[in-house]
Amino acid sequence: MASSLPPNEPPTHIRILTLNCWGLKFIAKYRHERLFEIGRQLALANPPPEIVGLQECWTQQDYESIRDQTRHILPYGKFYFGGIFGAGLAILSKWPIEESSMYGYPLNGRPTAFFRGDWFVGKGVACARVRFGPGVADVAEVFCTHLHAPYEREPNDSYLCHRTAQAWEISKLMRGAAERGHLVIGLGDFNMLPSSFAHRLISAQSPVRDVWRELHPDSSVGAAIDAVEKARNRPIPSAEFNLIENGATCDGAFNTWRWSKAHQKQLDKGDDVAVDKDAPDARAKRLDYIFVGDGGYAPDFPPPRWSVESAKVSMTERHPTLRCSLSDHFAVEAVITRSSTAEVPSPSNLAQPAHAPSEPPLESISSTSISPNTALSPQTYDHIIDMIHTYVLRERSQRRWRLAHFLASVVISIGCMIGVWWVGSRTYIGFILILVSTLNFGAGILDGLIGGLFVSSELRALKEFEWEVQNAKSLVVAAERKKTA
Repeated sequence: MASSLPPNEPPTHIRILTLNCWGLKFIAKYRHERLFEIGRQLALANPPPEIVGLQECWTQQDYESIRDQTRHILPYGKFYFGGIFGAGLAILSKWPIEESSMYGYPLNGRPTAFFRGDWFVGKGVACARVRFGPGVADVAEVFCTHLHAPYEREPNDSYLCHRTAQAWEISKLMRGAAERGHLVIGLGDFNMLPSSFAHRLISAQSPVRDVWRELHPDSSVGAAIDAVEKARNRPIPSAEFNLIENGATCDGAFNTWRWSKAHQKQLDKGDDVAVDKDAPDARAKRLDYIFVGDGGYAPDFPPPRWSVESAKVSMTERHPTLRCSLSDHFAVEAVITRSSTAEVPSPSNLAQPAHAPSEPPLESISSTSISPNTALSPQTYDHIIDMIHTYVLRERSQRRWRLAHFLASVVISIGCMIGVWWVGSRTYIGFILILVSTLNFGAGILDGLIGGLFVSSELRALKEFEWEVQNAKSLVVAAERKKTA
């Protein structure tokens, strides 16, 4: 049993790793074999990671398999429960976990999109307070998350409002941790491009840095086939360049789960398939991130004590016998260094990625503002409010139609019962009427519950979100007036 006491001396370096394991039960191929190998690779890593965040680790069995293999380097861990089928999140640590919580996102997908599953798995943030030293400030608050998946490209993604709200929520959590004087580590599969609105919102609303852009400020802002990346007029990067310079963790040529079915069948037969590292790789993109920050906001908070030493894409090895990639994502690994004299640029001064022409940039109105709610321009908040209003109109329309369907199903079912009474239940017509009545009423009740309960709940969450944005905007306007007075 590992000691629950923190070390006598705090570390000067912390190695962090995040990985989407693709551990979907009954769906992900070779799930058990792959996650077992993920645990083995973590256990053999040299130097070993000290804080690990996992996503899509859905089953307790897979989590325990990884825990058993890594217990000698990561003696502390937490598997997080949430949603109907689980949150799929886990945090492993070299140091004691003092506190833990699971924060579910208020806006979290739709139950009608059961074939996508985002609502059923309860997307949220796994939070762990890790004590890595005896000092008051020797605490890391770790936030592991998996944002709602995009199913269309921005700005036409119907879940853009969900992901924006989720980015807003996790930025609040990370901001609060930084203001408490703690080291902030935000990691996970954020399902966003570096050019996305959600990415820029997180960087502006909380004092954290994207470790990859810290070291590779000129890295890609999307896949080579995306409009935002095409606008930079860069040549299509090679498969190797995407890993080393662009930090691409998903959809790259090296990941076997993105290969053609013909090549995957070759792997199933035991044949190895080589990848040309110099071949153009137009679809690889970065969806997995590590954000790090501390020190809060200038000038009332001290400058950041932690700087980014290195960052790389890891866990690119294939399974030793199956020859497939360990997941449909690669891991991101970073080393941060503690220094009392480290000078790190504030998020507002970091190089900002290119943005889609249809979206306004997240403009900072003050690089030294002590309030995070005055970090953005009023136009940016207006853009979020417009996004909320557009989605509210959709949800209200959905509620009307679903409740109308429920009422219509009641009328139809009554009509069918009257029909059965007239024709008798012993004829085939009576049987058909009973079947239609049952199926129709069942579908109507389901739509009524979704429209009356779920949609109403989501509309209330949207009202809360809008109030927060409106309040932040009012602070910005007041700050601008004070500056010009």
